[in-house]
Amino acid sequence: MSTFTVELPPSARLVDGPAGPVIEVHHPAATGEVHLHGAHVTSWAPEPHGEVLWLSPESAYGPGEAIRGGIPICFPWFGPGPDDWQPMHGFARRVPWTLVGVREQAAGVTVRLRLTDTDLPDDLPGREHLTGGFTADLAVTFGAELDVTLETTNSGTDDLRISAALHTYFAVSDVRQVSLDGLAGAGYLDKAGGGDHRQDGPVTFTAETDRVYRSTADVTLVDGPRRVVISKSGSPHTVVWNPWVAKSARLPDFPDAGWPQMACVEAAIVPGDEVTLGPGASHVLGQHIRVS
Repeated sequence: MSTFTVELPPSARLVDGPAGPVIEVHHPAATGEVHLHGAHVTSWAPEPHGEVLWLSPESAYGPGEAIRGGIPICFPWFGPGPDDWQPMHGFARRVPWTLVGVREQAAGVTVRLRLTDTDLPDDLPGREHLTGGFTADLAVTFGAELDVTLETTNSGTDDLRISAALHTYFAVSDVRQVSLDGLAGAGYLDKAGGGDHRQDGPVTFTAETDRVYRSTADVTLVDGPRRVVISKSGSPHTVVWNPWVAKSARLPDFPDAGWPQMACVEAAIVPGDEVTLGPGASHVLGQHIRVS
């Protein structure tokens, strides 16, 4: 595999992780890491701000598992899929990707990974739901700002229909004390409490939160003096999630007392608004994060 033949710059190294190979980045602008399993970013610490992402200390690792925290890649569907497809959030975060290249620049380090339909075993759970060909290219730039882009290309002869998300977990001091600016006035589906609503003012967390906002606006996570600005592209929805007390206790890979330390703000394309790609067509889903 190209995993071990790609030339690495001095600021990156390949190490063995709990789910296989991991690219570690140590650059003057930031440190970070991305697992080849799931093309999963699990750390980004820009100087001088420290770690921005949350990772569960009880996450499962290994073949067929999905890492809990960081930035899971939900693909080729989000949630249970259009017809209650399993596994939840698709199979891309559960399989190894191929390392395509690592490039060092003055502003940071870019890691590129790829997954194609030909990489998938026939018996992979969920494989039966995607009969066409695809190429998924993930590019992650670790620097003073974090750029993550997922480009999907239809390499088959029939239309390819996808939903997806960059399911980003942010580390916070106490989710009960943070707020999200930028979603005021946006309509949302409340998957935890039920019903369709319109956001009035900043988003705050007072209970289990699972909302799908129809919005393309930037979102600012306000956590005391820290401001994390989250921009996106190719995404009509912003998902906001925190499991709170009861759901945390039900999740086997989530610490019971871990919910106050995280908040998810996700660039998403949800079922019902899937992207349809004709043969040869591509779509780019992106997220850009900076600490102000």
